[in-house]
Amino acid sequence: MSEPITIEFDLDGERRSERIAPNTVLLDLLRDRCGRLGVKASCERGVCGACTTLIDGAPVASCGVFAFSLDGASVETVEGQGSADDLGPVQRAFAECGGFQCGYCTPGMVMLTTALLREHPEPDDELIRSWISSNVCRCTGYQMISDSVRRAAELAREERG
Repeated sequence: MSEPITIEFDLDGERRSERIAPNTVLLDLLRDRCGRLGVKASCERGVCGACTTLIDGAPVASCGVFAFSLDGASVETVEGQGSADDLGPVQRAFAECGGFQCGYCTPGMVMLTTALLREHPEPDDELIRSWISSNVCRCTGYQMISDSVRRAAELAREERG
């Protein structure tokens, strides 16, 4: 068995230092050690999107990333987007538009939407469909998710003034 290693990274704006086994997967680190239960375990193969987080702003399936690769990186989870008392704009849009039913895919969709709007603040319908197609939702049929993304873009525009 390999010796544990220490990594340092920013998690939702907070500096962390964790001693991990070299084969630790980001999903497990976030859920088991960092208490980020919004990062959902589902396919564990990197194809469903339920565990989507942002590493240095880019969306990734956390089930397919070894945690040692985070050393020096910035990681964002849905918990860093807002709280139950103070929802972030993307979270608020999903709540307003009903962009969830069972809610299992919602954290990954919120993170994917956050990355999309940072890169493309005014996405058209084709771009929205292209981005959200990488995450699986078995409940909504994607229309309410698309509506949520458009609403999140509106809320972000309003915040920018």
